[in-house]
Amino acid sequence: MGPFSSAQMVKIGKEGLMSSINWYPGHMKKTRELIQENLKAVDLILEVVDARIPRSSRNPILGELTKNKQKILVFNKSDLADEKATDHWLRALKKNGTEGVRMNAMSGRGIKELYGKMDFYREEKNRDREVKRPFRVMIVGVPNVGKSSLINRLTGRKSTQTGDRPGVTKGKQWLTMENGMQLLDTPGILWPKFEDPQAGKNLAFCGSIKDEIMDLETLALELIEFLSQHYPQLLMDRYGIDSISDTSLDTMEDIALKRGYIRAGKRFDYQRTARTVLDEFRSGQIGSITLEWEENQG
Repeated sequence: MGPFSSAQMVKIGKEGLMSSINWYPGHMKKTRELIQENLKAVDLILEVVDARIPRSSRNPILGELTKNKQKILVFNKSDLADEKATDHWLRALKKNGTEGVRMNAMSGRGIKELYGKMDFYREEKNRDREVKRPFRVMIVGVPNVGKSSLINRLTGRKSTQTGDRPGVTKGKQWLTMENGMQLLDTPGILWPKFEDPQAGKNLAFCGSIKDEIMDLETLALELIEFLSQHYPQLLMDRYGIDSISDTSLDTMEDIALKRGYIRAGKRFDYQRTARTVLDEFRSGQIGSITLEWEENQG
């Protein structure tokens, strides 16, 4: 199972509640130590979050470790998120004194705005320094929020591995950005334990938790339930269904019928249907969707 081989299997009950996920693989412990060891050497933190789950993809451990540093929140994958929801989040952050920027690291959308904010902090820092040195930035975030893609965009080259699976980046890498700043990449770091079941579920929906340790069929049912309540038209349009059924299971079966996911004996292929719904949500094919909206919390 890769980096999460020591994790417990995740169980999602019939009530839709995810049990606490307990893990702390060795590489995540090393990541925490790496961040602690290098904090004094950096001037600015870029914390990358998934714009679809801005709260759930903010690791409280990272928040505690970096609380005394200037920080910019990078809302990556903003092209996959509900634009109104992202606007809502950015306004709330600004009100609470935190800088944020929407980003699509793959296309480069938002990169000029991010450079502008970083340049502001560099000029501010240089005014207080007698001896000038390169401005240093640390990039942090949970797995699969697109840190590596952002680094490639900032450096203008294929500087580090990218992948759509959590746990790709390993070890410490100092890189030079196109504007001359130095950038320290860190591997993704998850929680030792999820206290909030919804946070774990949201991370699983977006692929920040490895699918191999998930019950994908039940996870997809949970996602279908959310989409049925909050984005019903997008769900109907994507799968050509006329209406949302009373239960998420019925809706999943309607999707299976439309896609022809039927096994021998006229049985629904729930596994294939679940895989399709999750993959198409994660890639934005269902539409621009945000799973959590700002509720007066910055």
